[in-house]
Amino acid sequence: MATSYDYAPLFRSSVGFDRVFNLLENAQRGRSISDWPPYDIVKTGDDSYRISIAVAGFAQGDLDLTFQSNLLTVTGKKQEAANEGYLHRGIAGRPFEHRFELADHVRVNGADLSNGLLSIDLVREIPEEMKPRKITIESGPTLTSAAPAQIEAQKAA
Repeated sequence: MATSYDYAPLFRSSVGFDRVFNLLENAQRGRSISDWPPYDIVKTGDDSYRISIAVAGFAQGDLDLTFQSNLLTVTGKKQEAANEGYLHRGIAGRPFEHRFELADHVRVNGADLSNGLLSIDLVREIPEEMKPRKITIESGPTLTSAAPAQIEAQKAA
């Protein structure tokens, strides 16, 4: 039983929150992709994160990371190997795709493949103009009343 919400009333009273509403709508929909391979998301610092994906059996050339407009996509497609000689094949090598919606100002800092784990380091870098800043309070008048500037022009003939 799925419950859907109508966000239309929120659109009338907010400006610039379209991305938030899209995230809420996407979260409501059932996930069409599987959760294989398993992954962890860890906060490693105040402004840093790490995504670790268990990719046992995948080589570096089998994996692809793409970051575009706040969406990190990790795909894996293993090169087909010959099925000869297997008595039991339990290590999954099927293709996968994981999508991670990243917040504004979060960028990928690097990726590492070690011991069957793909680790992706993320960092949030807030631009200087958006960081809090101290405003000094000055005593005395800061604005001087100057005579308005006049524009000189020739008279029309």
